[in-house]
Amino acid sequence: MQAQARQQARPARPWWRYGMVWMVIGGPLVVVVAGIATAVIAFRGADPVVRPAPAQVAAEEAFDLQPAMAGRNHAATGSVPAPR
Repeated sequence: MQAQARQQARPARPWWRYGMVWMVIGGPLVVVVAGIATAVIAFRGADPVVRPAPAQVAAEEAFDLQPAMAGRNHAATGSVPAPR
């Protein structure tokens, strides 16, 4: 009976006074801030796009146009295809 009287006499605390509320809000908030910081770092420090040399493009096109048998045979024999 006394416990009920003490509990009723205690005023209700505001929501920001509970530690659990800050843990629930703080976790996702830290993740959002870290994501924004990562995006800022990525956009500010992005490397410029480098175009490949014409000789490299020609070599890649020739490699892509190999017949299916030649491209498949290296998997069966274990040989390595020509370097790009």
